[in-house]
Amino acid sequence: MQGIAYWIEKRAYLHPDRIAIITEEEEMTYKQLHEYVSKVAAYLIYDLNVQKGERIAILSQNCLEYIVLLFAIAKVECIAVPLNIRLTENELIFQLKDSGATVLFVEETFQNMALSMQNVTYVQRVISIKSLKEIEDRKIDNFEEINESASFIICYTSGTTGQPKGAVLTQENMFWNALNNTFAIDLTVHDRSIVLLPLFHIGGIGLFAFPTLFAGGIIIVPRKFEPTIALSMIEKYKVTVVMGVPTIHQALINCAKFETTNLQSVRWFYNGGAPCPEELMREFIDRGFLFGQGFGMTETSPTVFMLSEEDARRKVGSIGKPVLFCDYVLIDENKNKVEIGEVGELLIRGPNVMKGYWNRPDATEETIQDGWLYTGDLAKVDEDGFVYIVGRKKEMIISGGENIYPLEVEQVINKLSEVCEVAVIGTQHVKWGEIPIAFIVKKSCSVLTEKEVIDHCRLLLAKYKVPKEIVFLEELPKNATGKIQKAQLANQLKSR
Repeated sequence: MQGIAYWIEKRAYLHPDRIAIITEEEEMTYKQLHEYVSKVAAYLIYDLNVQKGERIAILSQNCLEYIVLLFAIAKVECIAVPLNIRLTENELIFQLKDSGATVLFVEETFQNMALSMQNVTYVQRVISIKSLKEIEDRKIDNFEEINESASFIICYTSGTTGQPKGAVLTQENMFWNALNNTFAIDLTVHDRSIVLLPLFHIGGIGLFAFPTLFAGGIIIVPRKFEPTIALSMIEKYKVTVVMGVPTIHQALINCAKFETTNLQSVRWFYNGGAPCPEELMREFIDRGFLFGQGFGMTETSPTVFMLSEEDARRKVGSIGKPVLFCDYVLIDENKNKVEIGEVGELLIRGPNVMKGYWNRPDATEETIQDGWLYTGDLAKVDEDGFVYIVGRKKEMIISGGENIYPLEVEQVINKLSEVCEVAVIGTQHVKWGEIPIAFIVKKSCSVLTEKEVIDHCRLLLAKYKVPKEIVFLEELPKNATGKIQKAQLANQLKSR
């Protein structure tokens, strides 16, 4: 196997003058990208004297150098450790220590914090990511063939319970993810994907930055997500594929510029990272756009399921079917396969599944059993083979012996036009064991009341599923990719 950096080298040979990357400041052809990657790879070896398997951390917003550095790290068979820029210094220190990173590339904004962290971690060198533009133009002509099982990246999970775990993905994992996505949405050299998620998240890399470059297309990379800038870039560069989490799609459609932006080039709006409310999907579909979603995890590189373009309208709410090189099964508590329409835990198997958790053989053994990755997600499949996520196994509420899936309740509440966002969690109750409570963010100027929400739920849900309390908030706590942090909501209840 040549390794993932070979994609860029091969594309540079096939069509050297074709644009590969466009940022807010510059653009770069495949030939230029290949030369830049090779130059940085030489810098890592000759100037920094890095060894195979050495961990190299990155603390930066999205930029061209971020992409270059990832491919250069792959080329020299080191391991990238992308760091979440929204974490506190203590949280970053944990990840730096846990990974054992010895080199830290940072953008200028984080320089002082990085130098402070250097004193209490294994980091030996803190380097400005933008300084890569000034390094000596040196190349290595004969790179060794890459071990396909070589670890490429450590992506830390959000750590909603306990310390985050580092999912170790190999170059082979990234290859299969690129292949799966290319087949799933028919990526070609003519596609232009905009990267609205941060590159420190597997969704930013795997959906669809790397797959688009694998296919020979163009990626458009704004520094961070800002609806007006994103819409301007989509129109200017005729973007064909837009990937986002629900909060991104909501922000786009709520932006005043959305209705006046020419979006005719977009063939596919795609949702991932968190379940998308059906009402939000229909807002796009009713405007004539194809809007689908899928399912993936950090541990699966990430893509596992994809709802195809032809099924996007008739199967709204489904995550689709598994991508080509990936299998799944739904099992009950006794590890028996469930029947059609029944809820079971989702297990995944395929060459895109992670190597394991960094320095956590216990967690790896618990998560991957007999080749199957236990996702902790609950799902069901319909008669046509389309899969629907029901909720998280750990989030399921058991009230008076009845199972309540928070996602089902959230979908009902989202039908109220005055609801912007909702999260349902369970809390302990003396009589019932647990009861559901809904946290709601109302749309601006809304006068929605608790009684109206509960009355609405009573019309559409069994009595035991109806939230026993409605809590209105200005905003819901989220992580860097917009996923609602329900553990923080549970802590709010405990502290009352």
